[in-house]
Amino acid sequence: MATFWRILSAERLKMSKSYVWVLMAGSPAIALLLGALADMQEEEQVTWQVLLSVMSMAHAMLFLPILSGIFAALVCRAEHSDGGWKALLSLPVTRSSVYLAKYTLIMGMLAAVQLLFLAALLGIGFLREAEGPVPWPLILSSVFGGWFACLPLAALQLGVSQGWASFGAPLAVNVSLTLPNILIANSATYGPYYPWVQPLLAMSPFGEEQFGAFNLPMETLMLVVLGSLLLFLSAGLISFWRKPV
Repeated sequence: MATFWRILSAERLKMSKSYVWVLMAGSPAIALLLGALADMQEEEQVTWQVLLSVMSMAHAMLFLPILSGIFAALVCRAEHSDGGWKALLSLPVTRSSVYLAKYTLIMGMLAAVQLLFLAALLGIGFLREAEGPVPWPLILSSVFGGWFACLPLAALQLGVSQGWASFGAPLAVNVSLTLPNILIANSATYGPYYPWVQPLLAMSPFGEEQFGAFNLPMETLMLVVLGSLLLFLSAGLISFWRKPV
């Protein structure tokens, strides 16, 4: 356990020297702008539910899946250059500790993104005087659900990034698989099992009249996410154990 925390600390220091903080603030900033520009009918008052729907759409549909791929590529970038994997794995560390530390860092950065999104939602809601009290259960379940739904996606993309020396190739694949999200989300059959669309489903306000995979109960979606996480994380760990250095 001590080894894991030392590796995690070292990984965090490596990330602190990059521009990752700009990336983390980018999507919440765009969501903030969308919330500020959201047009309501003259007779309608801004509601928290509407703001959450407007702000979470692009954030969860495009930016969260893409950011998870960027973060996965970034945490492996240094090791892919100048024999970094060989130098790292020659130290008295276990491969499991290295892999899980990198995965934990990815999820930590995604958690920071979600907290910034929460701050943006609350800020624009108070600024536009959203109707009624803050619906904390709805908002917190949406923010946490979006982060939780990224668990299998981050595991999948870390497995791809540690296996491919190219920085751009995993990102290109990730973006190409993210773009069909809105179409796949319309399918109640395939949408819940597509890792790139799961954050969108989890962040969408439940309890309303919706269509396709958006009608899926939150509990069912979380079970699918957990099953996908176990599959992708196990596959990534096995691949990393077998990785030649």
